[in-house]
Amino acid sequence: MAAFSIADKLCSRLYHRSPELYPMLDAVKLSPNEIAAALVAISFAAGLNVYATLATLGLLARAGVLPLPEPLHLLMSWWVIGISVALFLVEFFADKVPAFDLLWNALHTFIRVPVAALLAYGATAQLSPEKQLVATLLGGAIALAAHGGKTAVRAAITPSPEPLSNIGLSLGEDALAIFLTWFSTRHPYIAATLAILFIIAIVLLARWVVRALRSLFRGAEGELAHHGRPS
Repeated sequence: MAAFSIADKLCSRLYHRSPELYPMLDAVKLSPNEIAAALVAISFAAGLNVYATLATLGLLARAGVLPLPEPLHLLMSWWVIGISVALFLVEFFADKVPAFDLLWNALHTFIRVPVAALLAYGATAQLSPEKQLVATLLGGAIALAAHGGKTAVRAAITPSPEPLSNIGLSLGEDALAIFLTWFSTRHPYIAATLAILFIIAIVLLARWVVRALRSLFRGAEGELAHHGRPS
C-alpha cells in the first residue's frame, strides 16, 4: 500500500504543477460502471503488452478521448509516453524470438501484473479504500490471467520448427492489446465482454497447453536418453 500511496502523491503533484499538460481532460466523461468495464479490458491488455497499453492510454488521454482520473495523469506526460513507446519497440522484437520470448515473458510477470494493479488502483481513487483494494486485486488478477495464458501458449508452440507461428501470435497479441485499450474507451461493456471471453478461452485451453508442455518435456527427456546411450 505504501507504493500505491507514493504513486498517488507523485501523480497529484505533477498535475498541480503542470495543469497545462491536461487541457482536454474533461472532454469525455465515463460513468462508474463504464470505468469498471473499461478496467477489465485494460487490465487484460496490460497482461498481454503493458508498454503498448500505457502508451495507448497516454495518447488517448492527450487526444481528449479518455478522461484519466488525477492519480493517472502521469500517463499523459510525453516522457512517460515516449518511454512506453521505446519499451514497446524493444518488446516488439524481443517477443518474437523463439525461446528468448519465454524468458522475456517470465521476467515480465513482475512488470505487467503490478502495473495493471496500479492502473486499477489509480482509476478507482474515488471509491472507498475497501472497494479500491478489491479493484486493485481484480486488475492484477485479470492481467495475471492474460499474461499466464500468453506465456503458456508460447511455451506450447515454441518447439515448432518454423518461426512464423511465434511471430504471428506475437503480432496478434500486440494488436489486441492496443485495440482493447482503445475500444474500451468507446464501448467499455463490449470490450469487457471480449476480455472475459478471452479469459474463459484461456481457462478452457489450459488443459491443452498442459498436455503440450508434458509432450515437450517427454520429448526432451527422450532426446537426452537417446544421446546418453552408448553407440
